[in-house]
Order: sequence, then C-alpha cells, then structure tokens
Amino acid sequence: MTGHSTLIDAIDALLPQTQCGKCGHPGCRPYAEAIAAGEPINRCPPGGEDTVERLAELTGRPPQALEQPAQSPLAAVIREAECIGCTKCIQACPVDAILGASKRMHSVITAECTGCELCVAPCPVDCIDLVPHPEWQAAADEAERQAYLARRAELGRRRYQARQQRQARLAREKRLERQRRLIRQGTRDTRSGPVPQQRQRQMAVKAAEQAVRRARQQFESAQRRHDSEACRQAEAQLARATALLEEARASLASDSP
Repeated sequence: MTGHSTLIDAIDALLPQTQCGKCGHPGCRPYAEAIAAGEPINRCPPGGEDTVERLAELTGRPPQALEQPAQSPLAAVIREAECIGCTKCIQACPVDAILGASKRMHSVITAECTGCELCVAPCPVDCIDLVPHPEWQAAADEAERQAYLARRAELGRRRYQARQQRQARLAREKRLERQRRLIRQGTRDTRSGPVPQQRQRQMAVKAAEQAVRRARQQFESAQRRHDSEACRQAEAQLARATALLEEARASLASDSP
C-alpha cells in the first residue's frame, strides 16, 4: 500500500494540476490514481507530449500519442459588463479562482486560474473567454516557461485540495444538521403517539451512529496520511457527531418506561 501511494504521489507530481477533467477524471489526483491502477498515460492535453514521456519513464510503459491535441496554458476572462452574477462559474471552478456573489459581477483571479475551461459551459450568457495565459506569454525563454508551469502546478494542487476539503466539511455539516432535525422532530412530534415517536428516535440514533463511524474513519485515514490539518478537522467532526449521538440516545431513553 505504501509503495502504491508513493507511485500515485510521483505520478501526481508530473501532472499539470489544471484539474480540468479532460482525462475523464475530476482532477489530477484521481487521474494519477487511475494511471497507477493501469489506465493509459496519454489523456492529459494540458500536460502535452512532455508529460506523456515523463509518465512513460516513471511507469515503465511505452510512450503513446496524446488522445487529444496538446493545449497551451490558458486563462479565463469574464466580460464583466455582460455578467449577470449567476455564480455558476464560481461553483464550477475547481481551484476557487473566481470572485463574485449572487447578482454581482464576477471576476477571474488570473494568477490562480489554471485554464481548465470548466467555467465556460455553465455560463448562461456565454460571457467567458479563454485566452493565452499572460504569465505564459510573458515568459522570455524555456526556463521561465518551466518556472511558470511549476508555479501553476503547485498553486493548482494546493487550491484544489483546499476546495475539496471545504466541500467535504460542508457536506458533513449538512448531514449532521439533517440528523439534528430528525432528532428534534422525534422529540417534538407528539401528534402520532408514542410508537411512531420511538421509531423516529431509533432512526435518529442509527443516523448519529453512522456519523460517528464516518468521522472515526476520516480521522484514521488522516492519521495514516500524516495530515495534521485533516486530523484536526476530523477530531472536531468526531466530537460533534459524538455529542449528536448522545443527544439522540438521551431522546430515545426518554421514551423508555
């Protein structure tokens, strides 16, 4: 398992971190995992032929022609006068490189944009253009171009991971809130008599037990990865889930004769 994880890390380090999904996966890390599992190494247009060659050398596979044409570094630009503030591009951006709010003008943070193109299709007024990335164009030689690609990859990886962690945290919080509502409903609903109430509270206990199990699994996974920030978040989640379980059990016990 350790050797497999090391291979995934090495593959991921060679990918451009645009998080564009053109490989058929929702990000560079998932594609790295797929390559380690045997998927073809030639599905990354932003990486180009150079990336295919490096992946071939790393994995010991023969080089292959790209499935899609290679893509030079791009940046999204919003024609701000035409933006209606729908937030759909913000939701689509895998690296949180778009600023804005509902019914307010949106703007791309060019230095953080990976040119993934994922913001273009959701735009209902077609006000997003893709242009050559200014930093790529400003590079005077090959060394500067490679330096830009390295910066883009490092920033793209960090921002993608941060977004994934935030979305996971929000999903956990939504689950907990649903479970809290279920407990409150079981506690307050007296119209259906004691048996339906007890069944609702039993369901609340089971839901809370599941939340505790998930939080423990997340904590153990973070420990295995030696991810201190993920450990901290999982510990906090476990504490909230445990408190919720205690509340659900107390509510169920109040039904007992």
